[in-house]
Amino acid sequence: MEIKRRGTVPTRRVPASYFTGTVWQDPIIEAPEPARLRAVVVMFEPGARTAWHTHPLGQTLYVTAGTGRFQTFGEPIQTIGAGDVIWIPPGEKHWHGAGPETIMTHIAMQEAKDGVAVDWLEHVSEAEYAKA
Repeated sequence: MEIKRRGTVPTRRVPASYFTGTVWQDPIIEAPEPARLRAVVVMFEPGARTAWHTHPLGQTLYVTAGTGRFQTFGEPIQTIGAGDVIWIPPGEKHWHGAGPETIMTHIAMQEAKDGVAVDWLEHVSEAEYAKA
């Protein structure tokens, strides 16, 4: 058993190579093998978002605060808000982030396959983001 006490794992700003805008992460867990669970709290400032990406074993998002956007490739942008739960199947190309004037915070949960929990792709352009 391991207990990580509040405040012992620092909040980190995520790299611009995978996100547009200012995004913060608080790690929840990266379980050691043979477990595969990885989870983080992610806070997106207004207009911030992920790049397009996929997950080899899927992903679940639980929106805890604010209003944001979610899009699966080739489908319309969806507005998401506190209390929404989004299941993204394995291999589905998607992005998620804050609205243009609002923050959005979610818990992102995914499992790793052979140590990989996410495959990052190209950035979401301003034109793609503005289509909402």
